[in-house]
Amino acid sequence: MRKKRIAASVAVLAASALVLGACGSSEDSSAAKEADKPQDSAPPTVQAAEPLVVTYDGGLLVLDGTTFEVVGDLPLDGFNRINPAGDDQHVLVSTSTGFQVLDAVGARLTGAEFAGEKPGHVVRHGDRTVLFADGTGEVTLFDPHDLGGDGLPDTDTYQSAEAHHGVAVELESGDLLVTLGNEESRVGAMVLDAGGEEIARSEECPGVHGEAAAKDDVIVIGCEDGVLVYRDGAFTKVDSPTAYGRIGNQAGSDESTVVLGDYKQDKDAELERPEQISLIDTVDGSLKLVDLGTSYTFRSLARGPHGEALVLGTDGRIHVIDPEAGEVTDTIPVIDAWEEPLEWQQPRPAIFVRDHTVFVTEPGSKELHAVDIHSGEVLNSVELPQVPNELSGVVGAAGH
Repeated sequence: MRKKRIAASVAVLAASALVLGACGSSEDSSAAKEADKPQDSAPPTVQAAEPLVVTYDGGLLVLDGTTFEVVGDLPLDGFNRINPAGDDQHVLVSTSTGFQVLDAVGARLTGAEFAGEKPGHVVRHGDRTVLFADGTGEVTLFDPHDLGGDGLPDTDTYQSAEAHHGVAVELESGDLLVTLGNEESRVGAMVLDAGGEEIARSEECPGVHGEAAAKDDVIVIGCEDGVLVYRDGAFTKVDSPTAYGRIGNQAGSDESTVVLGDYKQDKDAELERPEQISLIDTVDGSLKLVDLGTSYTFRSLARGPHGEALVLGTDGRIHVIDPEAGEVTDTIPVIDAWEEPLEWQQPRPAIFVRDHTVFVTEPGSKELHAVDIHSGEVLNSVELPQVPNELSGVVGAAGH
């Protein structure tokens, strides 16, 4: 049985959940009146199969993942970010006030929200999902399979010593890995056991950013001069081969001991357009750089069903890399060539993988494409009613 992290903040969060439930119960009488209406007056119920979600300026589009039909257009102001919640029905939407729960199958925002100031990273690992609120440093942990209805599941929480742009991961053992830092600097990470006792720490990771899980419950954290690898209860620092070698975005796979990372070498660049990616071997602690011959962005990294490293280049191709050999084995043309915009919030092509299908957005033509990763065949394409920005969807156990 998973041990609970006992802290005063747990009681506060539980109380918040009770308040939310009480608010719902106050509407019972109006709900009863709605039930008395004739059946044909009820709005049609959407049941999207394997839904995909796309953000645009001012809202969210929900698509049936099998037909590519747009089944929902949900207005939502602000710059919103999306991540799989960790089950086969929900997606989490990061807004200005917290992490809102989107029932993607039903194409509706449920009204439930994990409140958080400056909501940041959403991490799925094993059977748990972990949220990090940058504005407070609060970490929220829950089982995504307990999402349902219009309420929130039971949660555990951890309060970081100081607020920072951070990330946290719950390991399969129940231990919690969480970054260290404040609003001025980020220096590393530590691991706490289920009782809250510190069992490992490293402050050898300047500018810590991002995470990825590899095979055997190993976690990689990005630094400005390499990465931290947490394996078998201890941190190992893996240095970049250049004096400044920032790895800030990573993609891992349960099928591989190698983590895919980006790689930037120009500390003073207004916008560096890198053409090399990094491959971190979590067993021997080595780091290898691979030249792609094209640039890419933070939305370009993904992993295939068998651990393949996938990078969507600005040449419009998916570059398929054997992570163990460190070699590009295939390139799949999907979209037109493009250039990364200067502002990171501006639309740019994005990649999302589910099972054996790779989904790619093309903002220039307002299109979404589905590609078979093995044959390279474009299975489906659709023109969207809005310019797509972020792309995500639901995942089941196989998506972890």
